[in-house]
Amino acid sequence: MKLTFNFSAAALCLLFLAANSFAQSAVTAPKPYGAIPNKYQYDWQQMEYYMFIHFGPNTFTDKEWGHGDEDPKVFNPKKLDARQWARTAKAAGMKAIIITAKHHDGFCLFPSKFSTHTVRESAWKNGKGDVLKELSAACREYGLKFGVYLSPWDRNHPDYGTDKYNDIFAKTLNEVHTQYGPIFEQWFDGAKGENEKNQDYDFPKFYSVVRKNNPQAIIFSDIGPDARWMGNESGIAGETNWSTLNTDGFGVGAKAPAAKVLNTGDEHGKYWIPAEVDVSIRPGWFYSASTDDKVKTLQELESIYNTSVGRNGNLLLNVPVNRDGLIHPADSTRLMELRKYLDAAYKTDLAKGKKVTATNVRGNAKTYAAQNLTDGSNNTYWAADDNVKNASITIDLGKATDVNRILLQENILLGQRIKSFSVEYWDGTAFKQLDKQTTIGHKRILIFPTVNTTKIRVNILEANACPALSAIQLYKAPDM
Repeated sequence: MKLTFNFSAAALCLLFLAANSFAQSAVTAPKPYGAIPNKYQYDWQQMEYYMFIHFGPNTFTDKEWGHGDEDPKVFNPKKLDARQWARTAKAAGMKAIIITAKHHDGFCLFPSKFSTHTVRESAWKNGKGDVLKELSAACREYGLKFGVYLSPWDRNHPDYGTDKYNDIFAKTLNEVHTQYGPIFEQWFDGAKGENEKNQDYDFPKFYSVVRKNNPQAIIFSDIGPDARWMGNESGIAGETNWSTLNTDGFGVGAKAPAAKVLNTGDEHGKYWIPAEVDVSIRPGWFYSASTDDKVKTLQELESIYNTSVGRNGNLLLNVPVNRDGLIHPADSTRLMELRKYLDAAYKTDLAKGKKVTATNVRGNAKTYAAQNLTDGSNNTYWAADDNVKNASITIDLGKATDVNRILLQENILLGQRIKSFSVEYWDGTAFKQLDKQTTIGHKRILIFPTVNTTKIRVNILEANACPALSAIQLYKAPDM
């Protein structure tokens, strides 16, 4: 008997869609390349910009490094208002505040049981105050994260330089991490000073206290383990900035890698240790009335933003509290100016929703389409086939448009992969180069003279694995 099949057009369409869906799902995601961020590091890199506060007896003695022999009663900020600090940070667009809970002079901004050089011995609130308690509460009120800097160096504690001290410091850390959490970042350095008592810091012990009480906390030092120092205090990350670093055999402080290495990271680094860029809004870290007229200009701060956040780093901007216990108007005014300018510069993504094409799309699958680059979501991304290490991506703006900035982001959950890239604009007859750079990472911002163009092209020139980008954005920032 002869069988006949009579498929309707609708049935054929359904079969085609099913086959196409199967083909799409069969395209596997790129495998992660090299070291990758853990969940907490990934969340930390999304924060990008937050406040550092240096505050303590140095504020009242006009010193940067106190000797620990100051009378604690000198600390008396009669108008201290932690809510003003948090309100200022929030209005500035910052995501958190890190404070010097204990600096090198050993003075604790909280009533530690393991020191006699604390707010308890100060004149402030007759010894009944607790700066960390007030600031952590203010941060919660204003939706900011709270972090602490405790210096292992202690120029006051009588046990510093003895076998007892590491345990004492660990117990001090434990006080902070059990009483004022959650803590998003623990900031360390390895400072000891010259011609001082020697103390071999037991950082593994210190880290274990943080991990036990606040496992989500990012631990910062010269070499991490979670975030690293950028190698300078000028606010300038390397034009090449890998989030990976080789730290085996190195230590914190004098045992750290060279500043140049910290500034650029290691291309094939064993560990994911992204860069944090710390810089002060004033010449010094602690407040001094003599620097009220030396607050960095708007142009300087905008440049710092571009060489930190714009170069795959997080910006930790120090805003010192004055002797009244308040952020000075000169500092807060400048912060608001910066917020206003950045809001204007990045208000309108000129590439959003525009047509995008790429010379290669992974498996020709919609999941990895070039259009994902301009959809406004970091949850989607464009990727190339595994054997493709260079590609071109063209954004068609649809009409002549003024552009002077481009922002690019890699999908860092897959690792940092791109070694070099260039950006071009269409001048009406040909593409002309605007810039050529190396790494991208979490975020890369390039600034160039305004061009009027209908198309922008990004060329991935070199990559260690198939490139995977989550965003390309274009802007026309106003003149400053």
